[in-house]
Amino acid sequence: MVPTKHTLVALVEDKPGVLNRMVSLFRRRGFNIASIAVGSSELSGFSRVTFVVDGPLAMVEQVRKQLGKVVDVVKVSDITEENIVIRELALVKVKATSATRSEIIQIVDVFRSDIVDVAQDSLTIEVTGAEQKIESLLDLLRTFGIKEIVRTGCIAMTRGGAGTANGSTKGRDNEQTP
Repeated sequence: MVPTKHTLVALVEDKPGVLNRMVSLFRRRGFNIASIAVGSSELSGFSRVTFVVDGPLAMVEQVRKQLGKVVDVVKVSDITEENIVIRELALVKVKATSATRSEIIQIVDVFRSDIVDVAQDSLTIEVTGAEQKIESLLDLLRTFGIKEIVRTGCIAMTRGGAGTANGSTKGRDNEQTP
């Protein structure tokens, strides 16, 4: 089955307005961005943007090509079909009483997550992993009562030696890799 969720990774120059121009392109095409994460890259003056979008391959490929034409975008790759590492971070504040605290701690340990804040009536949990891992932990924690959730969105990179900045064959034509 062809995936409908696609992971796009873009190498962009650190300049004001780049992200706005990229997101506007998705908006104009009627795409919903399921997840977006931006951070510094290994190259000084450049950031890496990870988009997770839902849509048919032909439409995603069209958007990928158009993103590649945006000023200050160096390269865009659809890494959905490649061998990738994909992770997300979530902070979850869950209700905790003296009666439920130890059970919550056991669940957190099973998921190899961390408790980063303890309050009289709650615990804040940090969980990192694939989206399915985070969803599974959330399902278990809902029985205790979730007060707040914040998620980073997915970040991704290809496994092995070649990176999307210098080795993928699905990038922008005539790229100028810095």
